[in-house]
Amino acid sequence: MVLHSNIIGEGQPFVILHGFLGMSDNWKTLGRQFSEQGFQVHLVDQRNHGRSFWDNNFNYEVLAEDLKHYCDTHNLTDIILLGHSMGGKTAMLFATQYPEIVSKLIVADISPRFYPVHHDTILEGLAALDFDTIKSRGEADKMLSDYVSDFGTRQFLLKNLYWIEKGKLALRVNLEVLKEEVGEVGEALPSHAKFEKDTLFLRGDRSEYIGVEDERIISNHFTKVEIATISNSGHWLHAENPKDFFEAVVQFIE
Repeated sequence: MVLHSNIIGEGQPFVILHGFLGMSDNWKTLGRQFSEQGFQVHLVDQRNHGRSFWDNNFNYEVLAEDLKHYCDTHNLTDIILLGHSMGGKTAMLFATQYPEIVSKLIVADISPRFYPVHHDTILEGLAALDFDTIKSRGEADKMLSDYVSDFGTRQFLLKNLYWIEKGKLALRVNLEVLKEEVGEVGEALPSHAKFEKDTLFLRGDRSEYIGVEDERIISNHFTKVEIATISNSGHWLHAENPKDFFEAVVQFIE
């Protein structure tokens, strides 16, 4: 099965991978902007997310294999690869396994190291949504607010809602498998994995995902790396400061 994607524009392939519980739609606006710079942008849904297939297997090895299958199906070579958070981990592994396919790598707000599980409350909140009683997005938001206090995070999560039939809402994410396999999301990049082409790591100045100690870890895996900070942003740096994020990426690519 091939991953679902939204393809915009013409030119060198530019593949974008969303984070955990996200989807390709989160990147529509930036994707359009990148395509206007002369790229063919591929906004990809990873397995168990968005409109892509569901499967019980869920770890970075299979996510990287999915991307390889996607690139083979679409005859993509010489790609620019950008991944955020979980998508950044997939992108790192893919680039170290298939360096001949990737010309440049961009990783948004994630380090190659191990992260302990920290999505418990969010997953609990999504699992608590009872679609037999919830009849609107507003009601879902109200119920989710008992678990997730931050409005922006709730809006991000509720993008996963869709009408499965008239009057019946459902989630696009495969919640059962993601709850079961959430530990995989924090897994570290294998210690031997290396990528020796141009790489950019971007972090939010209010995010704690990439600290000073991570810079050494990043340099161990990526020999030609720049690490830059996007101001006025946390973990969702591309959504919180899209203007600076866009400029940093374009500057790096050019």
